Amino acid sequence: MAQLIAIVGRPNVGKSTLFNRLTQSRTAIVDDTAGTTRDRQYGKVEWNGKEFSIVDTGGWVVNSEDIFEEEINKQVQIAIDEADVILFLVDISNGITDLDDHVAQILRRSSKPVILVSNKADNNDLLYNNAEFYKFGLGEPFAISALSGFGTGDLLDEVVRKMPLKDADEDETLADIPRFAIVGRPNVGKSSIINAFIGEDRNIVTNIAGTTRDSIYTRYNKFGFDFYLVDTAGIRKKSKVNEDIEYYSVIRSIRAIENSDVCILMLDATRGIESQDANIFSLIARNKKGLVVCVNKWDLVENKSTAAIKTFENAIRDRFAPFTDFPIIFTSALNKQRIHRALEEAMKVYENRMRTVPTSRLNTVMQEVISAYPPPAIKGKYVKIKYVTMLKGSKIPTFIFFCNLPQWVKEPYLRYLENKIRENWEYTGTPINVFMREK
Repeated sequence: MAQLIAIVGRPNVGKSTLFNRLTQSRTAIVDDTAGTTRDRQYGKVEWNGKEFSIVDTGGWVVNSEDIFEEEINKQVQIAIDEADVILFLVDISNGITDLDDHVAQILRRSSKPVILVSNKADNNDLLYNNAEFYKFGLGEPFAISALSGFGTGDLLDEVVRKMPLKDADEDETLADIPRFAIVGRPNVGKSSIINAFIGEDRNIVTNIAGTTRDSIYTRYNKFGFDFYLVDTAGIRKKSKVNEDIEYYSVIRSIRAIENSDVCILMLDATRGIESQDANIFSLIARNKKGLVVCVNKWDLVENKSTAAIKTFENAIRDRFAPFTDFPIIFTSALNKQRIHRALEEAMKVYENRMRTVPTSRLNTVMQEVISAYPPPAIKGKYVKIKYVTMLKGSKIPTFIFFCNLPQWVKEPYLRYLENKIRENWEYTGTPINVFMREK
């Protein structure tokens, strides 16, 4: 298991900037607004041949009227509980504040190794302020500039020195394990369903749309499953994205879709299918991702008859056509109703994406299909499909048909071939590519 480093401190001291510097990414949202980072954000750092995980926490706030105060404090406490080494970040240009003292008191009570980091040392004159932080009793403060990178090499050396010795037999990477992205409109229940899956309040859940601003990877290895769950920021309509923070959240949700294997698209049973649901579906379809649709908040629907379920399913498939071959689950994250079935279906969809069909079997079946309904003649020219093969190493199932006149095969016939492939082999939930190539 990878070692975990947590960055903690009061709001606006540069935790997300340091996170981005150490992970060499723009994963965490960086903004001048205090309290921008509301959930824990994980990343990987490699230094001197050692790889470890790092987490950027929400800013620690006390005595605040902000609805997120208690939740942010809880997030930081969970990070402290989970971390192997804690980076306590302060602002060298501002000196010690009451909030810094509050965090220091909690960290002194922790048995975990703590490294005191004075950030924003953007010029040499500021280095004279560093001595003030010895007052915390947490050892020597490391002066750095997360913005420019000054001092971060020495800091990483200290992190490696402070790491507890552990067995290095579990080298885990995101790439080796399926990734399921939980996507949908804001306030549809994405964070609630992840909390129901993993049994802890890892994500902030309030009744305000747009609470989750960053994407969070959560390892799930229970009940015979092993994959990453990705909770994304709720995707809003462009007209409603009027904060820079919200804009970055939308971009991050799109990136989460791009980086996932299967998307669990959540709909609100009480609101039906809205245009924004169709827009999110189009993002999933455009990126050729696997799909499971979860109709959440089913406990709030009065009419739960078989006919009502069928009507809802048909409405979803009609709205998302022409891609209609995907599972639909009616769930309640609140009551934990059918939520594990959603995971089972997502895993089946992932396995379907990995499915390969032997070339001999593929040709036997598909040649009969083509003989029964050959491509229509165009301008007196007849298309003759010689054989078909499956592309090796493709991220999604890809079938290549070789023929004499590939340019004359139109979209309706390609869709016919795709439907026949789906009839004969299990590809539910995953897009497939069908291409014509000249023999």
